[in-house]
Amino acid sequence: MWGMTKLPVVLLHAFPLDSRMWNRVREPLAEHTRLITPDQRGLGRTRLPETDRAPSLDDAAMDVLAMLDKLELDKVVLGGCSMGGYLTMAVLRAAPERIGGLVLIDTKAGADTPGASANRLSVADRAEAEGGTGWLATTMLPKLLSVGTRYRRPDLVETVRDQIESQPPSGVAWAQRAMAARPDSTEALRAARVPALVLVGQEDSVTPPEQAGTMAEALPEAEFVEVPRAGHLSPLEEPAAVIDAVTGWYRARF
Repeated sequence: MWGMTKLPVVLLHAFPLDSRMWNRVREPLAEHTRLITPDQRGLGRTRLPETDRAPSLDDAAMDVLAMLDKLELDKVVLGGCSMGGYLTMAVLRAAPERIGGLVLIDTKAGADTPGASANRLSVADRAEAEGGTGWLATTMLPKLLSVGTRYRRPDLVETVRDQIESQPPSGVAWAQRAMAARPDSTEALRAARVPALVLVGQEDSVTPPEQAGTMAEALPEAEFVEVPRAGHLSPLEEPAAVIDAVTGWYRARF
């Protein structure tokens, strides 16, 4: 059982999923530390605040910091998968003193290209106009899961499909616009003086190993792990490998 002196771990989920994406790794990780897996604004069980402000991960970072304040946690190991990694880096830019370690899974430090940003905005508009049922999961699944996973694990495909289909269209739209507007976080990573784990699926086509390696090189103290047979959702596709990597890294440093 974890001791009270160990830093808690906060893991932020990918788009367009919610905190249920951590179900396959939650219990084993929680044996080593206090584990917190919130839903991000507008997704899962967390409502989208009423505001006229343009969507920004900087505001979502304030949500994370407010949660830490509520839980009376001065410092945590903060990590996330995909969009959760982007949000982790937004928190790092806003309040680096609150972060004692980083876990960056299937994500990247760079901002979107103009084409990628335009595609996000198109998806946001369509989600608001049509809802997300059917088309969003059909579009996203080939990007999120490796070919092998889609062939071998129809049950996992349906689990991911169900999570995508359950997300509120307003939250989908907000998240896409916020990600489209995010800045490059490379300099924030270079300035991070904390242990980091960079983990990526070998078959991740969205944020491939080359980009993850570049991110690891930017960090002053990083361990880099590639997960065989996994795409963009390695905690869902190969949970045992992710559990081993995260627990081994955490136990050696905290």
